Amino acid sequence: MTGTKGIIDAIIKRIGLETSTYLSIDIDVIDPGLCPGTGTPEPGGWTSRELIKIIRGLEDLNVVGADIVEVAPAYDGNGEQTALTAAQLGFEILTSWVGRGKKSRDETAKMATRLGNPESRRDEL
Repeated sequence: MTGTKGIIDAIIKRIGLETSTYLSIDIDVIDPGLCPGTGTPEPGGWTSRELIKIIRGLEDLNVVGADIVEVAPAYDGNGEQTALTAAQLGFEILTSWVGRGKKSRDETAKMATRLGNPESRRDEL
């Protein structure tokens, strides 16, 4: 498989869904024509849309921490597109954690109900 789906599948196959994973995103993976604000630009990189699609595809990974590195505002354009992209990537990571937590709470509630003990259901946030 190729494209973003192939990358997602390869990462999940390599890491698995149970392994505690630290996700580090180097902003220079995105083409400098789209994100020039990095100290080490890499021509021929991904688009921000591709990277967001990959992050969304990895939402079931057991990510326990994350960072976004190599953002250099001094090299960014007037539109601050690198900083905006980095902020969006951070948003994508955080929302995947929230979504995974909600799924976990929902599964716990379903299990408690199946076991005939609805009182053990955890309160919803």
